[in-house]
Amino acid sequence: MKNMNKKIRLGIVLIIIGLIGITSILTMNLPIPPEVEGILKDRFTPQQIKLLTLINPTIMLIVAVLIGTILYQKVNLKVPIIEKMIGVENDNLNISNILKYGVLGGVLSGILLSLVGLIFNPILPSEFLELGESIKPTLAARFLYVGLTEEILMRFGLMTLIVWLASKIFMGTKPVVYWIGIVVASIIFALGHFPIAYQAVENPSIGLLT
Repeated sequence: MKNMNKKIRLGIVLIIIGLIGITSILTMNLPIPPEVEGILKDRFTPQQIKLLTLINPTIMLIVAVLIGTILYQKVNLKVPIIEKMIGVENDNLNISNILKYGVLGGVLSGILLSLVGLIFNPILPSEFLELGESIKPTLAARFLYVGLTEEILMRFGLMTLIVWLASKIFMGTKPVVYWIGIVVASIIFALGHFPIAYQAVENPSIGLLT
């Protein structure tokens, strides 16, 4: 019962953090397909349409938090800082190490992403580049939705589920199950961006999708 109460507190904290990120979507203008926009404008005000865009990510957030909260301890995953906040015993928590590796990983990822952008930018269709210019996330959305909510959705929720499923197949939490979780969750995250590509370009090339 004590462990269940801690899990409930963890879930509530994660949902609150995720909702802060979802709310940051209101600071940007999301493109809506013209046919859908025409239908919505007949029934809702622009502000109401913006609020409607929050429904799907909110549902996904709740599902991800439920899955992650139920399964993460079963595959020896941790949410160390938040666990410490809600009273889960964690005497070995080293915040300086978490920050050090987090900042280092963030800097290296930023460099790699910039290099990928430089490599692929010349082969991207002009329509896709125009779409990218029109839906640039605001600073708030980048830090809060991309930096917090998407991590809860894709790592705490989806990756935890994949790791748990892989642990059943491989009969335990071997290193391979975590690699499977990381790789498969990343691929699904990438595939989730395909609708944007198809919205911008009628027949996307293999290069664009890659």
